[in-house]
Amino acid sequence: DLTKDGRYLVSAETIFEDICKGWDDVCGGGLWWKKDRTYKAAIQNELFLTVATRLFERRAEATYLEWANKEWDWFQKSGMLNAQNLVNNGLNDACQNDGKPPWTYNQGVILGALVEMYKIKQSGGETDAAQFLQQAEAIADAAITTLVNENGILIEPCEANNGCDGNGTQFKGIFMRNLGYLCRTLKEENKDSSSYERYQQFIVKNADSIWANNRNSQNQFGLKWAGPVDATDASRQSSALDAFNAAIPFSSLP
Repeated sequence: DLTKDGRYLVSAETIFEDICKGWDDVCGGGLWWKKDRTYKAAIQNELFLTVATRLFERRAEATYLEWANKEWDWFQKSGMLNAQNLVNNGLNDACQNDGKPPWTYNQGVILGALVEMYKIKQSGGETDAAQFLQQAEAIADAAITTLVNENGILIEPCEANNGCDGNGTQFKGIFMRNLGYLCRTLKEENKDSSSYERYQQFIVKNADSIWANNRNSQNQFGLKWAGPVDATDASRQSSALDAFNAAIPFSSLP
């Protein structure tokens, strides 16, 4: 999209073709976590859905939409989306929800994928388009009311015991990036204003908390968005920047 150089799109298509080889009938479908085929997790299936939709939007080839439909049909029936509308980490050996933490990025990535599905269905005049935004809102609402502290500031399950690795420290930013995308889409499509306002307020509140409570004298940011600053590695900065970028349409930071 940025360079208009078709080589990048061809590379994306080649990678997508290879990823498709990770799909089989174990647990009724879905992609494996790695090529050793030992675990079916949420994240690679969410990202696969995202890539399929974006390739369809750029190539308009039916196979990409077919894969997107196939992935979403499997994902929503897989059991990874629990009764609280949160996505757990994956499936156990019995092909059931493994009960592992509902990481914030697993909530975020699926939000973005569902928005893409909505846009494709809407542009095609399909009557089921609204269901994708409705599902996205259900997941977003669960996340912003459950994966938070007592003041409504987003937290990662690993924060409680200081157990976040270099991946976990970046997860919240991924959620905020995709929540912002959902929020902007709701506004653009003139959908339920209460949802738009709820997500806007959450985004701004969290960005404000990072700036006020989780920033050191060098304008570096830590893991815990309610503060104080713990460490200032690259993933913590990336996560905070994602939150600030999500807030740009709704607030002006000092």
